[in-house]
Amino acid sequence: MAQGLPSTASLARFCQKLNRRKTLEEPTTETSLQCHLTTLELTLLGVGAPVGMGLYLLMGTVAQEMAGPAVTVSFSVAAVASLLAALCYVEFEVRVPCTGSPYLFTYVSMGELWAFLVGWIVLLECLISGAAMARSWSHNLDSVFSHNIWRFTEAHVGIWQVPFLAQYPDFLAAGIILLASGYISSGGRISSWLNRTFLAISLVVILFIIILGFVLARPHNWSSEEGGFAPFGFSGIMTGAATCLYAFVGFGAIAASSKEARDPKRAVPMAITISLVLVAGAYILVSTVLTLMVPWHSLDPYWALSDAFYQRGYSWAGFIVAAGAICAINTLLLNLFLFLSLMVHAMAADGLFFQVFACMHSRTQVPVVGILVFGVLMALLALLLDLETLVQFISIGILLECTVLPTSIIIIRFQKAPPSSSQDPGSPVGTEQASAPEVGQLRPALRPYLSFLGGCRPGAAVAWALGVLVASAITLDCVLVFGDTALHLPPWGYTLLLVLSSATFLLSLLVLGAHQQQHRQDTFQVPMVPLTPALSILLNIFLMLHLSYLAWLYLSICLLIGLAVYFGYGIRHSKENQRERPRLTVPHGSLEEMVPALQPPSQAPAQEPDHTEQPASP
Repeated sequence: MAQGLPSTASLARFCQKLNRRKTLEEPTTETSLQCHLTTLELTLLGVGAPVGMGLYLLMGTVAQEMAGPAVTVSFSVAAVASLLAALCYVEFEVRVPCTGSPYLFTYVSMGELWAFLVGWIVLLECLISGAAMARSWSHNLDSVFSHNIWRFTEAHVGIWQVPFLAQYPDFLAAGIILLASGYISSGGRISSWLNRTFLAISLVVILFIIILGFVLARPHNWSSEEGGFAPFGFSGIMTGAATCLYAFVGFGAIAASSKEARDPKRAVPMAITISLVLVAGAYILVSTVLTLMVPWHSLDPYWALSDAFYQRGYSWAGFIVAAGAICAINTLLLNLFLFLSLMVHAMAADGLFFQVFACMHSRTQVPVVGILVFGVLMALLALLLDLETLVQFISIGILLECTVLPTSIIIIRFQKAPPSSSQDPGSPVGTEQASAPEVGQLRPALRPYLSFLGGCRPGAAVAWALGVLVASAITLDCVLVFGDTALHLPPWGYTLLLVLSSATFLLSLLVLGAHQQQHRQDTFQVPMVPLTPALSILLNIFLMLHLSYLAWLYLSICLLIGLAVYFGYGIRHSKENQRERPRLTVPHGSLEEMVPALQPPSQAPAQEPDHTEQPASP
């Protein structure tokens, strides 16, 4: 071998480092959680989180700059994509023995590098979404004072004409972020009573907007003279759907509370479905009355709902809506900082992020350094960046998370999990699993028809099929989105690529479905695997491709910075790296080589107790 080139063994060890997963221990102490949450209570949790985000932050931007009145269709498509991702989220939540986040789920199933990248994207999402919330908050407050704050800033600072930057620095938005970060860093918390109060206010404001909005509706605003129902066409509707996905983040709160549900297998999926239907219905009705009250092109995206009432001369109604927006965004911003503090501490405690962010204040028990550093960065973003730019940045990160989750579900379903020592060997479930074919192998009924796959090692065909599935989904979506425009394909070339990519996608799906997968009767599992997660992957990639080049540029830069942080710091300081012990070499080409198997807590090697709960999505 040439001097200076790494050996095959060193490359193999390096790849194993990238794919090492977090080991979790079963809690040794009696949990204080009680199974008391009903389906109704879980549903209210799912409704409360996303209401303010969709109404006051995204709706005006999508309606005015992406979809027009067809924003109603955008919210419908986003609801379907969110439901598919939510089902995957819940299965992970019931599999992992502590409250988790996409970062944790990826760490225990796909490996360390992928987990770091997901966690890194989540941290940046928090920064950008907090900045966007603060800008919307400041504009609603400014409307209460008849825009005197804006006029004062414009007179003394002037207007900027720089692409991607706001027209003027929003000192009010930066100030509210610094206040929120100071409050959380000093140990402040948000009581459940305050959350319920602001939820009630938001629901009352929504009903108020819908009722008065239909009274003031003008069907002419959807006419061709005003641009029609879908002025930006199908592409605009899909771009709007990709952006609206962030409005459906409430399923994270339901999944995080799944262990407190009385009957999680039934209550959790039902609560997610009902909450998504209710939230989607509210978004569709409110966006309908919004675009019927005033022409979509006259809306101010920063405070669209209150602006619509002001344009119609109902300043008192605009004041009520603005006050409701301020209350809702206050709660969202504080909850976001609480989530951010937990997320930063979780990654730093695992050794993947700088150790200074893991330091907890002795009195308040919060990572003060992390909150203050990210608070200052968030304030700078709110001070300088335009709302549309911020919203697009949020969307591509959320879609990337929602693509990783179903991919992880397929991986763990076709992995062979060692039996838990806590399981009674004589139980019916254990007997059934012992007599069942090995996970990752062909189903016995299909072996005569697919004999060419019978010689593969368990998991090898599944690993290849999953890789082909993702590649064909990307190809198919690229053909659908860019075939007639950017690629300039002739009709025969477009049809040929469409047929080939579709056939490859379906064949890989059939190969996956022909193999034995895990079945657990005691917990919730995503129905119709691998079809459901495959459709989720296909839809999420399709929506991602409709986002602007700026969003993709942002994602690329963020991933490059994240990789620099991981390879410069995280890979060496990882807690799993410190615990690493010699492990058995996995057969080449197997699923476990591509991604290590999800190891149950009972099989984890001895280690220091680590019961730090990972944060659930806000």
